[in-house]
Amino acid sequence: MSIAGDQKTEFTVPVWPALIIPILQVLSESGTLHRKDLFDRAATTAGLDETARTETLNSGGLRYEHRMGWVLANTARAGWIDRPARGQYAINAVGRSWMAENPDGLTYGQAREVFAPFWPSQAQKDQSSEEDLTVPSLEVLDPVEQIEDGINRIHQEVGEELLHRLRESHPDFFEQAVVNLLLKMGYGGVEQRGKRIGGTGDEGIDGIIDQDALGLGLDQVYIQAKRYKLGSNIGRETIQAFVGALHGFGATRGVFITTSAFTPAAISYTAGVPSRIILIDGQRLVELMIKYLVGVQSRQTYAVVEVDDDFFD
Repeated sequence: MSIAGDQKTEFTVPVWPALIIPILQVLSESGTLHRKDLFDRAATTAGLDETARTETLNSGGLRYEHRMGWVLANTARAGWIDRPARGQYAINAVGRSWMAENPDGLTYGQAREVFAPFWPSQAQKDQSSEEDLTVPSLEVLDPVEQIEDGINRIHQEVGEELLHRLRESHPDFFEQAVVNLLLKMGYGGVEQRGKRIGGTGDEGIDGIIDQDALGLGLDQVYIQAKRYKLGSNIGRETIQAFVGALHGFGATRGVFITTSAFTPAAISYTAGVPSRIILIDGQRLVELMIKYLVGVQSRQTYAVVEVDDDFFD
């Protein structure tokens, strides 16, 4: 059983202006390249490590490819690169000349000045204000990432409210909520075989998810849910008791979910036991609830569009 990993809160991919020189340098050295090959070579030239290369947007795309796409869009508008065929890019004389004159590339503020004439609405805005003198941190992101940043801030606020509601709820409600979440995530199959069993005499188990395709109970995941306030972290002893409860049921897999967090000793102990134990703290719990729309609802949807290059080929 696996639960999706935590979302990153900091970016390791540099802002898009820092990728202009690597893009132009690769094109200068290699000639015409397909977009995918160009991005791969430019990532190496820029020194992006494995973490940066695998960092994703919320939409699932690779962040470094998205930001390199922003570089291509801006340098193409500026007339520095050409597109001789579909998906193919090449640097031209204007681009070579600019790169020779600017070997250190551009800061974000400088990039705004250079490319502003190719953003008509932004150019008008810049002419009537002095916002370029101090660039807000949000503006190191391109428009799509600005949208994602706003969504992340909304999710953070909603997550805090969810945690407050869960901590104030009845224990029975919380136990059922975590069962509902795991079922919504796809555990329990299409027949949604899972139930809350918490209460007096539950023997340390609050819920069971039946993963057996035949429904014979041969493959079950046991759940324990602790509705604790912030700061009341789950320690090693509590996890040991949960492992003991699993052994009592002859089980090898379990999920321990809490509205608080786990101590380092609890996490270390879990990693060393033969049983497969997944720990989900309060922060991860609300992230999953938001992702799978448990306890929340989608209020509004926006469509992000871009020019379809294939249409014009």
